[in-house]
Amino acid sequence: MGGVVTARRPVALAAAVVLVLEAAGILLLNWILSIVVDRQQMSLAGLRPGAMSAGTWAGGAVFALFLLFCAAVLLRGALRDRAPGRLPRIALICCAVVHGVLGALAVGLVGWPAFGAAMVVLALLVLTLVAYGEARPAPDTAPGGAAA
Repeated sequence: MGGVVTARRPVALAAAVVLVLEAAGILLLNWILSIVVDRQQMSLAGLRPGAMSAGTWAGGAVFALFLLFCAAVLLRGALRDRAPGRLPRIALICCAVVHGVLGALAVGLVGWPAFGAAMVVLALLVLTLVAYGEARPAPDTAPGGAAA
């Protein structure tokens, strides 16, 4: 298990960089989609095109913020070389699940290269979660300075 321990910092840093790039890509994609919806005056079930455009932009912004939060958790963990706490760990698990689902959808909608990209991000997230394991409390020290 020594190889995983030595590789966990670079893997966490790589995952953080990939998530930041993915957040930028999600923002760009949703910005383009909102422009297309606005210019085409598309409507769905009677919704105004302006509302659909704003919803597209807001949804992309929320997802990008989630990815940036996960990247910040990974970066903090890599710089401190410590496992994330309970809530940040849950956020990383949710991010991994989202990438698994997106990968499954990407095969049919976009193709195998998109599936491969989603699986690389999923692998980085899972490897980071496994390498850091559970957050361990600091050992109690006795008054003499020795560990109890």
